[in-house]
Amino acid sequence: MAHDVVMPQMGESIAEGTVSKWLKNVGDKVERDEPLLEISTDKVDAEIPSPAAGVLTEILAKEGDTVPVNAVVARIAAEGEAAAPAAAGAESAEQKTANEATAQEVQQEAPGAMDKEVQSDVAPRQPEAPAADESTPRTEATRSETAGENAQIEDASATAVNPQITDAPADSSEDDDKVTSLDERRRTKSSPLVRKIAAENNVDITQLEGTGVSGRVTKNDILAHLQSPKPAAAPAPQPAAQPQAQAQQQPQARAPRPTPQFAEGENVRLEPLSVMRKRIAQHMTQSKQTSAHVHTVFEIDFTNVEKLRRQHKDAYAERGVKLTYMPFIVQAVIAGLREFPILNASMDETNVVYHREFNIGIAVALEWGLIVPVLKHADELNVLGASRAINDLGDRARSKKLSPEDVQGGTFTITNPGVYGGLFGLPIINQPQVAILGVGGIKKRPMVVETKDGDFIAIRSMCYFSLGFDHRLIDGAIADQFMARVKQIIEAGQFTM
Repeated sequence: MAHDVVMPQMGESIAEGTVSKWLKNVGDKVERDEPLLEISTDKVDAEIPSPAAGVLTEILAKEGDTVPVNAVVARIAAEGEAAAPAAAGAESAEQKTANEATAQEVQQEAPGAMDKEVQSDVAPRQPEAPAADESTPRTEATRSETAGENAQIEDASATAVNPQITDAPADSSEDDDKVTSLDERRRTKSSPLVRKIAAENNVDITQLEGTGVSGRVTKNDILAHLQSPKPAAAPAPQPAAQPQAQAQQQPQARAPRPTPQFAEGENVRLEPLSVMRKRIAQHMTQSKQTSAHVHTVFEIDFTNVEKLRRQHKDAYAERGVKLTYMPFIVQAVIAGLREFPILNASMDETNVVYHREFNIGIAVALEWGLIVPVLKHADELNVLGASRAINDLGDRARSKKLSPEDVQGGTFTITNPGVYGGLFGLPIINQPQVAILGVGGIKKRPMVVETKDGDFIAIRSMCYFSLGFDHRLIDGAIADQFMARVKQIIEAGQFTM
């Protein structure tokens, strides 16, 4: 029985979606709930799982096509049903070719001999075994090696060469005997394309962190590993210096986009805008045309926040939570929004819409664009809860696992360009909100500290905050009072851990 794959409705207001990438080809075996394709909508990019197990027999919407919700984009047939028609079709086509060729030969013979020779010459020939390609039904051993490709791009660690993988054919059935653990088997059983790339580049697949189904290594995993900077041959770093070096390299590994490859003699390379980049362009242009943007910048002392972070960092790590500065910033922002609720509002043509909920959007920079997942009911979370939720949203954003609900309903947005070293930025308001907070880099600087006993110079962890606000609704005095309250809370270290 064939199953239709339809364009899902990713939210109540979504009427169409764009096929951004197919993760399977016609003829590939797919498992139920295995990632089948990637789509883009106005709200979110997402992977669409297969509705059934079987073989992908037909793709009706090409990459880049925009189709309405519930339109059929592909068909999946049961494995036996898909193999039988394909084999019958191959035999029928070859028999037809043989009959036509023989008929032409017979016509050149004498009319009297035609009836006699037709039975022997026109008899169907036994079809030869077809060459293995993408259109030929695969054997069960080969099908079991096919894995779903997804679009998650993560930092990969340095790997060593495995002769057993690089020297063996891509479809070797002897891999089962060489894999000694379930984890290694899942990683080794990547798609033939992935293993071919690994063999050509002397990469040991079993040493990579796979992001596919059951930990399988996908094409994007191995490409990200190949594109990541390789460490120069040098003595092993000291254990104390290694964490700092990794921390300095981590932001640089995800931010840059791949450098365009120009052909010989080519000075210009055209690359169509992705669906996400088109949406970003539309939203940013609309926001600049809608809101009267004004910005104010405050310098804030993060020394007490840094002390709290160091104090609780190890305890949070034992719970599987990475403690960053963002949960502290979120708590300070919530306190400021409580006192100045107009910054937690939005506007229509004639009204100010005040929001009871505090849903904080946190911008996440992706290699292919920017997305703003929303931390719902942020006022109900302590630092630990906010840390868990923020880490989860960021991980799911990078792996395209967000749902439309995860990016809707925001009432205030925070963006953090300082993670890449920026001093501060002047961000564009995320419509229909009326304000957005930009967080700069946290740097140690010599500062004059004023006390009642006198002033002195000390090394402090400082950061610039910039608030972009809609001057149609918010006056500069209100914006500065809000920022002063946020500054006071952060510098005092008044947080619920």
